[in-house]
Amino acid sequence: MTSLILRTATRFLLPLLLLFSVFLMLRGHHEPGGGFSGGLVAASAFVLYRFAFGVEETRKALPADPRKLIGAGLLTAVAAGSTALAAGRPLLTSLWWSVAVPGLGELDLGTPLFFDFGVYLTVMGVALTIILSLAEE
Repeated sequence: MTSLILRTATRFLLPLLLLFSVFLMLRGHHEPGGGFSGGLVAASAFVLYRFAFGVEETRKALPADPRKLIGAGLLTAVAAGSTALAAGRPLLTSLWWSVAVPGLGELDLGTPLFFDFGVYLTVMGVALTIILSLAEE
């Protein structure tokens, strides 16, 4: 049985840690951070949840099975990295697009963001697979 304080604090900290992990992922292209550190922070948020509520509740709280996160992340990273090949450029060359967002103006999106998102999902999935597997033993 875990403490009431830990369970209550975890309910508040989980969304904040996940938001911080997304912030790290998004700013990682120009400053320290990126998909790797963001994925580790996201995984640590669910590890905290595991300490407070147990493995079964953590698996229910996850958006997807960690092994599926690994597959989706690898697929996203490979797709983002090989998009340049379809454009006749070398592998992993950055491509950029401007997207009109109502109220915000033009938003530049590029393959590095999608690659980082793939790394984010992969790291989160690998860390959670290892940690939750060990916790079930």
